[in-house]
Amino acid sequence: MCALRVADVMSNHIAPIRCGTPLTKVVKALLENHISGLPVVDASRRLLGFVSEQDCIHALLVSNYHCEGDPIVDDVMFREPLSMSPGTSIVDLAQQLGAGKPKVYPVVDHGKLIGIVTRSAILEHLVKAGCSVGTPRFANSDD
Repeated sequence: MCALRVADVMSNHIAPIRCGTPLTKVVKALLENHISGLPVVDASRRLLGFVSEQDCIHALLVSNYHCEGDPIVDDVMFREPLSMSPGTSIVDLAQQLGAGKPKVYPVVDHGKLIGIVTRSAILEHLVKAGCSVGTPRFANSDD
């Protein structure tokens, strides 16, 4: 398990959000991909920010209440997101997770977004790497 790296568990099939994207399209992407947040990138896939469901909910509530039109991702994205290197150990990343920490991390290599890693993916791999369910707790247990 110690050898597992972020690159081994990351997803690279979910398209990032580009600056200027209307928030309604961001919400559609979040819902279609069953994910709580997405990285925001420029045309070169350089990470510029991160947008979450929570960001979208607040902005759309305010926008709809004041009839201000459709906000864009640039208006609500977090501009200093935590990101991971593909070589980061899953054990190291798992130890950093906690309350208030992101559920989705952009994975960046040489300044470019190459994927995302989620808490769910980490949890899934930790379970697979651990002892199988149903294995006796003690080696000499007959129960």
